[in-house]
Amino acid sequence: MNPWICALLITLAGAVGGVVNAFLTDNGFVKPRFIHNIWCPGVISNVLIGAFSAFSSWAFYGSGASVELTQLNERTAISLRFSALAGAFLVGVAGSRWLTNEVDKRLLRESVVEAGKKNLSAEDCQRIAKAPARQVLKVLEQS
Repeated sequence: MNPWICALLITLAGAVGGVVNAFLTDNGFVKPRFIHNIWCPGVISNVLIGAFSAFSSWAFYGSGASVELTQLNERTAISLRFSALAGAFLVGVAGSRWLTNEVDKRLLRESVVEAGKKNLSAEDCQRIAKAPARQVLKVLEQS
């Protein structure tokens, strides 16, 4: 198979992994935006990070690592197995999940600062405990 087609398929599998991460998290299919000066990636960023993660992993450790780009010709071919596509998908999910977790961690740190400024009731504490990371700041602002 042509190395460029392999790279494209790997990148697409990683991008699908980014979409799956966006769907599985509380973030959903939102646009990138700032919340309290914290950049929150949306589905577009998840797709890009998933695609980049999958391609990088394949190029470093997969069959893409053996491709010599300066000597590509019509006879240059590499194999692409389903396991490579499945691995690219999982790396795409994991790469975009890492980004999502880092943003959630920053949001929760900011939420702790905001919560420290308030005298919260037990009911408000329960609402905060059940809210996703992006919603915690909104719940605190309403309290």
